[in-house]
Amino acid sequence: MDKITRALFQISFWAVIWIVMGLSQEEFIHFFHENWLAYVFQALLILCLTYVLAPSLLFKKRHIEFAILSIGLIVLFAFISSQFVAPPERHHGGPPPPHELRKHNTPSPFFINSLIITVSYILTIFVETFSFAQKKEEDLILSKSETMETELKFLKSQINPHFLFNSLNNIYALSAIDPQKTQDSILYLSDMLRYVLYECEKPMVAIEKEVTYIEDFIKLFELKSSKSYPITTQFSIENPQLQIVPMLLIPFVENAFKHSNIHNTQESFIEIKIETTGEMILFEIENSLNKAPISKDKVGGIGIRNVQKRLSLLYPEKHELVIRENQDTYKVVLKINTHA
Repeated sequence: MDKITRALFQISFWAVIWIVMGLSQEEFIHFFHENWLAYVFQALLILCLTYVLAPSLLFKKRHIEFAILSIGLIVLFAFISSQFVAPPERHHGGPPPPHELRKHNTPSPFFINSLIITVSYILTIFVETFSFAQKKEEDLILSKSETMETELKFLKSQINPHFLFNSLNNIYALSAIDPQKTQDSILYLSDMLRYVLYECEKPMVAIEKEVTYIEDFIKLFELKSSKSYPITTQFSIENPQLQIVPMLLIPFVENAFKHSNIHNTQESFIEIKIETTGEMILFEIENSLNKAPISKDKVGGIGIRNVQKRLSLLYPEKHELVIRENQDTYKVVLKINTHA
């Protein structure tokens, strides 16, 4: 609720309370004349708290000033409103009737007005504090959402140049070997870029498109040479339209090609497995490790850190990522529950 709605609701609520109290009295008109000013000050204090005191003092943690002003206003309004209450009439000659004795034993108008105004004031503080906390929570959620969206866009912007640099390097190397294969590789690259530039703008893509991208990536690599590389793939896609975040798996594939020393066909290997069952995606990739140290370029290492961060942002508590590395092999097992 906005400020106007909250203030009108509370003013209306206390109007109903005063009416109920008045109807319980013997003379409603007399009760109204005695207490209308107390209700006016009560409504005025609610408006003052909602529009001035709470946003200017309470929510800015100026608690001492807020407490002093609050107590001062309550006492002032209760005192002014109690001055308009007519004192009970004195009876001469004989004891006062029983109902007059009850009047003399009741608390003073100042005490009653102070109590009612204080209760309404505390209720208004509770409502305003709850509304303020709810708004802060909504702002925090919105801020986190905007931060996540910005971070994801930044992470995706890291993926595309990284992919493009690797592909262009491969085509450059191929151009010196076989012009026909160079043309084929450019065709593969064109299809892959179409996926990156258009499909990857969507938050989710069909798993079959991600698999096709990986297949094109492998074909593009294999065109570099006429020899047969020890690359094994096993794709079992039960539901081709199962949705996945785009460009989520390819960094692991790139990493395998980079570190496996796949050019040494006698001692290296890459095995890729993608399987979908129901709402689950299982991705496994294992590769040999180059025994010689690899010098990292300026963009090296971005891929794996990138995908780990994207997983934590987009599949919190919906994925399981296990990376096993020993002296000879490097294996990644990723399980994603797409509808958890």
